[in-house]
Amino acid sequence: MRMRLAKSRKISKKQRLSDGVLMAVVLKAPRLVWRAALLGVRSVVTSCCSMTASSSSQQKPIPPPAKYGGRHMVTMIPGDGIGPELMLHVKEVFRHACVPVDFEEVRVSSEAPEDDMENAIMAIRRNGVALKGNIETNHYLPPSHKSRNHIIRTSLDLYANVIHCQSLPGVETRHQDIDILIVRENTEGEYSSLEHEAGKEPMCPDPAPTLAQSVAESLKIITAERSQRIADYAFRLANATGRRKVTAVHKANIMKLGDGLFLQCCREVAAAYPNIAFESMIVDNTTMQLVSRPQQFDVMVMPNLYGNIVNNVCAGLVGGPGLVPGANYGRDYAVFETATRNTGKSIAHKNVANPTATLLASCMMLDHLKPTHLTLGARAPHRRPCNPFYATCGHDAFVHYDDIIAPGPCHCSFPHT
Repeated sequence: MRMRLAKSRKISKKQRLSDGVLMAVVLKAPRLVWRAALLGVRSVVTSCCSMTASSSSQQKPIPPPAKYGGRHMVTMIPGDGIGPELMLHVKEVFRHACVPVDFEEVRVSSEAPEDDMENAIMAIRRNGVALKGNIETNHYLPPSHKSRNHIIRTSLDLYANVIHCQSLPGVETRHQDIDILIVRENTEGEYSSLEHEAGKEPMCPDPAPTLAQSVAESLKIITAERSQRIADYAFRLANATGRRKVTAVHKANIMKLGDGLFLQCCREVAAAYPNIAFESMIVDNTTMQLVSRPQQFDVMVMPNLYGNIVNNVCAGLVGGPGLVPGANYGRDYAVFETATRNTGKSIAHKNVANPTATLLASCMMLDHLKPTHLTLGARAPHRRPCNPFYATCGHDAFVHYDDIIAPGPCHCSFPHT
């Protein structure tokens, strides 16, 4: 009887191996924790490992990244508007390129119940990586209804939002030779969702203020711990990618305590990197400098709201929102999306949405999943998975979309087929 059992176990193990599901190996493997990998650099965010994150993920066991038979499992959240059709382009490209990635698709919308949100967050925790479209936020819902995008970022402590704005070959813009890394604090600031109307109970379901209730208070939360964390991320990123300067964007001349604390933390971190130049710039002057002389910027670090504004300005400088990818990094998880986080509802289902930003975001995702380290000194190692795209951009027959911003008269553009 024992010999039969042993024999049956060997057979079942062989079957599992032949199916490509190496359960025995997975069970014996040590617990793996992915480090966020921006532009192929996995050591950038290791500095935050000793800090205590505020998300609930610290209280739950973190499963190892899903990888079966040499293939990676990635959570896909199509979102609203043009998100679902852009994800179809990613699937098609991955299928033709035989990319070893399988998608676990989770549908979440602004009207989705809490259970759907929990399923999406659990799927990201399980897989470690997600490719995401933007989820619409209904502005007419009561304040108690939080942004689904914000819930994902705060629940997983995706504290660093990073976009790479660079001039693309074949895309005609007013300024050339733009190459800026923007690092945005992603979990606090004005987006802390702490607001109320004076004289009313917090989280009152009535979304429309009356004349008697016409005073609203929104709290901007700046902490030393998270300011130091994002500043350290920016300097480590600059050091790892061969950048020479970090610019801290602030409004400390008016908000002396909040932005003053952020600026002080940046200065303290900068002292540990004498090889990298540091400067600070007021946010209103920053926007003017960006549109007049963007080449002066290298790496920029800033609080949440300023990052939202600067991201959109920089996207416009290099051609528009359909060209720039973005990524959200935490200690254990990474979520990739477009830089400007638009739903594009006005052009949904018209087959004219530019898939470039989403495709480049998927390339950044592949660079994150790559098991081997890339050269730390490379300026933009994430170009390697995207070499065919950049080659196409520089070709004379490159198809331009209507959303690409160009100076002077409009040129011909064709819908994507």
